[in-house]
Amino acid sequence: MNVPAWMWIATIGGLLVLLAVDLVIVDRKPHEVTIGEAARWVIFYVAMAAVFGLGIWYFSGGQYATEFFAGYITEYSLSVDNLFIFLIIMTTFKVPAIHQHKVLLIGILLALIMRGIFIAAGAALISQFSWVFFIFGAFLIYTGWQLARENHDEEEEYKENLMLRMVRKVFPVTDDFHGSRSFIKIDGKRFVTPMFIVMVAIGSTDLLFALDSIPAIFGLTKEPFLVFTANAFALMGLRQLYFLLGGLLAKLVYLSIGLSVILGFIGVKLILEALHTNTLSFLNGGEPFNVPTIGIEVSLSVIIGVLAITTIASLLKVRRNPDAAKHIGADVDANH
Repeated sequence: MNVPAWMWIATIGGLLVLLAVDLVIVDRKPHEVTIGEAARWVIFYVAMAAVFGLGIWYFSGGQYATEFFAGYITEYSLSVDNLFIFLIIMTTFKVPAIHQHKVLLIGILLALIMRGIFIAAGAALISQFSWVFFIFGAFLIYTGWQLARENHDEEEEYKENLMLRMVRKVFPVTDDFHGSRSFIKIDGKRFVTPMFIVMVAIGSTDLLFALDSIPAIFGLTKEPFLVFTANAFALMGLRQLYFLLGGLLAKLVYLSIGLSVILGFIGVKLILEALHTNTLSFLNGGEPFNVPTIGIEVSLSVIIGVLAITTIASLLKVRRNPDAAKHIGADVDANH
């Protein structure tokens, strides 16, 4: 896929304009985002992603468009799992409801910048070393296995990561929020507020999730442009999905199992492709293996199918046994 520099610039510029419009419209007056408002924004961002994908179909063909949609759906579904952690962070820091949208917007913007760097590094590695797919594939299978065997009955707690601990060491932090301000001067001394800390927490936590999702999408497309734009659209729609789903997240009790199946599936796909294009001298004398590969159409069908089954099974489970819902749901409802 040949993407000229002006297309990269235009795409990034367009995404920044969308974020700016979102910030101006939604945050011109801080307020608690309603379900109806969140639903309209989710529909808007999904529609924008669909239009972008159709544009790729028109200008570059169905193969690349299918890769984009598969990557977008995968990134969006993996991002939904991030929302559980975002909910825990909001609850832990007691973020006022009227400021939660701004926290998510800035935090996810930081995450998008860091993901862009991560994507560039991954693309450079893949272009030079095809055997990286063996590592990505094994990592995804292992991550999927770990995700499937987690104990989801225990209530989750947020533990501050290294980046957040470093910020606390460098900057003094106030005890209380000061509206939506991130920095404040008290007695001539500059402090950061909990608002800033939460933004860093959201951004850095999402980067940790990218360790799973970026290798996964590289298993669906090797085009850096598609990887970046699929991530961007998924992250941009994630904020409003946070407010739309609310307590429904607590009912997706089998989500982690579904995501583990998707990660494992893409991991197997990556390893098969690595074997099919093998150049490692100690494997089959450096010659490719005659193994089947999994096409993007099959991948897209599996991803959509697993997500549909996971969602339906989760809702049926909670309907039969309401106590099966994740414990964090009660805390979230209380905060909203």
